[in-house]
Amino acid sequence: MSDVPKHPADPANEFASGNSPIDPRDFRNALGAFATGVTIVTAMAADGRPYGVTCNSFASVSLNPPLVLWSLGLFSQGLPIFQNASHFTVNVLGASQQALASQFAKSSNDKFAGVSWTPGLGNAPVIADCVANFQCRAVNRYYGGDHVIFLGAVEAYSYNRQEPLLFARGSFGRFLADEGGK
Repeated sequence: MSDVPKHPADPANEFASGNSPIDPRDFRNALGAFATGVTIVTAMAADGRPYGVTCNSFASVSLNPPLVLWSLGLFSQGLPIFQNASHFTVNVLGASQQALASQFAKSSNDKFAGVSWTPGLGNAPVIADCVANFQCRAVNRYYGGDHVIFLGAVEAYSYNRQEPLLFARGSFGRFLADEGGK
């Protein structure tokens, strides 16, 4: 058994679809061991309709300047909306908002039905009662494999001390704080 990485014969094709020796389903299972928070990223479509998608590929990039990133699949129906939006909001969900995460994860003509929200910067929806939100100016996009990575400059944010919703191994969960070794 060898730990030597398997590289494609032609490094120029390393990121081309189907050229990886790694099984995508098994790789997804391995990534599932890393617990993440759950967000709904929102933007306002050119026709004035709010749009949002459940996302757990959210991360901080820089504190100064304040930058965050998230990614969206190349074949997502909402990709053109986010590519053309001047702003987006990352709404970090609380432990009590699992149903909301599921609602925005499914394809629907009106994901915002019954959802309380206010227009934020660039009219990107800020969803009520989230544990945090980050209102961002869209700065850049990068293509990475089968996803587009969105970089945002945080222009406003808010947060509270409610418990966040977590996702790991294909399931939602909760954070259990260490009680100091008790």
